[in-house]
Amino acid sequence: MENQDNHSYDDIINLPNPTSTKHPRMPLSDRAAQFSPFAALTGHEAAIKETARRTDEKLMLSDEVIAELNEKLKLIAETIGTQQVVRITYFVPDNKKAGGAYISHAGYVKRIDKYEHTVVMEDKTVIPSEQISDIEGEMFGDMF
Repeated sequence: MENQDNHSYDDIINLPNPTSTKHPRMPLSDRAAQFSPFAALTGHEAAIKETARRTDEKLMLSDEVIAELNEKLKLIAETIGTQQVVRITYFVPDNKKAGGAYISHAGYVKRIDKYEHTVVMEDKTVIPSEQISDIEGEMFGDMF
């Protein structure tokens, strides 16, 4: 009996693989895709990374700091065109979650738009005035 089981496929073991005349063979690259891992939770890993991404909380400025910033902006407005380098630190709110990031940008101020409440730099960077937390530059000297 055991001997019979070992030879039950002898009649077909050496036959060629059947090939369809109606359907072409699948390319190996497509065959491999059938066995690729399945991501049941599409986007889950990205959501975890987004949740883990840290943001800074916007600091509330005192009235004294706001007055100092206004004085510095006034001085900058008076000296536009004299190529005074300033470094402006401002808050950029995050589009996806609470908080944001503080960014420092250095360069020449091209103009201060009082209607739009923005500071426009020579390199076309636009900084919202209400987001500014600090302004530094040699032009301020020991004034502040």
